[in-house]
Amino acid sequence: MLDLISKLNLKYPIIQAPMAGVQDSRLALAVSQAGGLGSIPCAMLSLEQLSQTLQSLQAYPELAFNLNFFCHTPPPDQQHEELRWQERLQPYYQELGIQIPISNSGPQRQPFNAQMLECLLTAPPKVVSFHFGLPDQDLLKPLKAAGCFIFSSATTLEEGLWLEAQGVDAVIAQGLEAGGHRGMFLSDDLTLQQGLFTLLPQLVAHLNCPVIAAGGIASPAAVSATLMLGASAAQIGTSYLLCPEAATSEIHRQALTSPAAQHTAFTNLFSGRPARGIMNRLMRELGPMSSEVPAFPLASAALQPLRSAAEAQGSGDFSPLWAGQNTQGCRPISAQALTLWLADAHREMI
Repeated sequence: MLDLISKLNLKYPIIQAPMAGVQDSRLALAVSQAGGLGSIPCAMLSLEQLSQTLQSLQAYPELAFNLNFFCHTPPPDQQHEELRWQERLQPYYQELGIQIPISNSGPQRQPFNAQMLECLLTAPPKVVSFHFGLPDQDLLKPLKAAGCFIFSSATTLEEGLWLEAQGVDAVIAQGLEAGGHRGMFLSDDLTLQQGLFTLLPQLVAHLNCPVIAAGGIASPAAVSATLMLGASAAQIGTSYLLCPEAATSEIHRQALTSPAAQHTAFTNLFSGRPARGIMNRLMRELGPMSSEVPAFPLASAALQPLRSAAEAQGSGDFSPLWAGQNTQGCRPISAQALTLWLADAHREMI
């Protein structure tokens, strides 16, 4: 624990999970200023936005930041699947009085590429992390040569071993309790997904690199438990969603504080990949997992008009209400205060 934390120049073993769609650099900055590691999701940023983000972080050279990217393989043409998905959603379009989208104009997620690498190398962050595996070595080696620490998520022991063999500096053990997209990449079999306190000890026992715990961690006691099991740090996302620095929508905030937050499930309806979110109308009526959904990330385009129309009426029926299984740590307090609270039980350990 001490080794990884000292290398990253952190005060506390607290990493804020990158959460696309509900945060920008403000949340990451608050966490890093509190002594943790703030993270910024970059898969949905344009090159211009990525460059602006890097420039803004240069004002804080004493702080460490984690920039996160996706490593999925873009799917081949799926026009037939997208049309079938639109047809499946047709009754909802009619109900809300909107037209079927003509083109795939929804928010897209881009895999890490040479242009992103070139942009990062203008001002390399302390940490670059990846979801859905790793990019090719010709994209990875320049980051390591620039001094970046490389993290990536593993949802099984097999994935952890693969990541270590590729030279990562730390593996994130993503338990099935975690909110948002599963980082699974060697298999799409959801039955292989394990809870954090099953997965974490396996990775710690078999890997030589540091392991970071993620999934359902929502209190100082939970952070302490992961450290006792050998984790070098705890990565926490859901608990930060009510912080004022987060860009969480009002509809999402209301869901997190309602009884509905007690029921989350894996769903592929919103993007094409399994992700954990709060059950809503779309998930209940279509089933959280569907074979009719086009491949990641194409599913989101057909849903975007429905989401916008419903949210304008104050409804989250068609919104991806990402959240982990444990929302007990969600508090409407500053991200700095939340970070210090999560780290409180470990001040003497660090």
